[in-house]
Amino acid sequence: MEPLLPLAIRLPPGRGSLLYELHRQLRTAIVDGRLQPGVRLPSTRALAATYGVSRNTAVATYDLLLSEGYIATHRGSGTRVAESLPRPSNLRPPRRGADTADRRVNPGWRLRALRRPSSVAEVPPMSFQLGVPDVTRFPVDVWRRLSNEMLRTMGSSNTLSTDSQGRFAFREAISHHVSYTRAVACGPGDIVVTSGAQQAFDLLSRILVTPQRTVVALEDPGYGRLRSAFTAAGAKISPVPVDDEGIVVERVPPDARVICVTPSHQFPRGCAMSAARRTALLDLAQSQGAVIIEDDYDGEFRFTERPLDALQTLDRTESVFYVGTFSKSLLPTLRLGFVVTPPWARAALVAAKEVSDGACCDLTQDIVTAMIRGGHLARHVRRMQRLYSRRRQRLLDDISSDLSRWLEPLPSCAGLHVAAVLKSSQEDQEIAARALQQGVGILPLSAFSHRRDSERGFVFGFGAIEESAITQALKPLRRALSAGR
Repeated sequence: MEPLLPLAIRLPPGRGSLLYELHRQLRTAIVDGRLQPGVRLPSTRALAATYGVSRNTAVATYDLLLSEGYIATHRGSGTRVAESLPRPSNLRPPRRGADTADRRVNPGWRLRALRRPSSVAEVPPMSFQLGVPDVTRFPVDVWRRLSNEMLRTMGSSNTLSTDSQGRFAFREAISHHVSYTRAVACGPGDIVVTSGAQQAFDLLSRILVTPQRTVVALEDPGYGRLRSAFTAAGAKISPVPVDDEGIVVERVPPDARVICVTPSHQFPRGCAMSAARRTALLDLAQSQGAVIIEDDYDGEFRFTERPLDALQTLDRTESVFYVGTFSKSLLPTLRLGFVVTPPWARAALVAAKEVSDGACCDLTQDIVTAMIRGGHLARHVRRMQRLYSRRRQRLLDDISSDLSRWLEPLPSCAGLHVAAVLKSSQEDQEIAARALQQGVGILPLSAFSHRRDSERGFVFGFGAIEESAITQALKPLRRALSAGR
């Protein structure tokens, strides 16, 4: 059966320009991607009949495209768009205003696009991936059973939920969950469900930032994607240094109106914010009319006794937004997070969510609700905590024994990564590049900072690497460190 071209080709009347126009429109469709590489084209006879041209015109059109490298003929499979296309620079004259078209894009987004990698980097065979849990231990059987139950329920109901704030039952389950695990006092009405923590940051930046006016204080070193969200919203970013007690409160600028912190497990240094710093930060926010965004991205996994209270628990002035996610405790691909928001900001945050993507998936919310209510989430977290604890201890033991000449681990009591600083003046990014050449992926600590005098070291994620592979994965790093003496 002849393939049909999904193109609206319009040829002018008269014979003289038919060949030129048919050739030009087919070539443009190939260059624009409307005809993808490898797509089979109709025969010259079918092409002529479809567009009302002579067979000779159709043959001449294909001959031109073939000579230019845009199509290829294969015995037994007909004529197809070439898999490798020539450079398109001289194919057609530039459109009017093309040289200034990029000026129409918001500068913040244009800058962000330039910084994005052209493709997703391949994960090395051995890698200390950051922020990635062990997805191989995910309770698939429980998820499948609960999913089937929810699907049967959905099939018997004609009602659809479009609640931008999130399903009430899910918000109720979250409120019980964070109350039990983090002593966060909230009810279903205080929670806004988001598509992961990143959307939470994006929505908060939309409602809290006045472009080119609002000063946002961020931890340095800190989480790059959080910075990106506020930069894209037009905030004036002020990096604030971090030490072993957390953010250095006295370095927060007096005109900061938003302060973003990771108090339970600082990203990426790993320390927990001290009780004194928490009190000082809350007092500062109250005195200068600022709000605090508390990112508790992996607060479920603790390796000491009772954790310090969340900032939201200590807040008495409705100034803290508590951001949580199920990416580390369950799966990153679920894209489910939430914000415990002060009452005065709830309506604006829900409105921003509605504009952004309407609402999160009902089915996913219902399944996670059942996992929380049935105790499946709590059991999974306890099981994974034991597993991560062993991996963390193996990593710390190996660093302290085999790499102690070069590295000193930073204090850490939670989360899925630990950081270690270099004892020498070596460049961590150069060492990481040498380790990568030997098949080990590791992130340099300095990559998370915007200060020239930032600490040098490495951040070791242990969520997605087996305990038995940790010692082996550190050997190439040891060689890279030795080569940099």
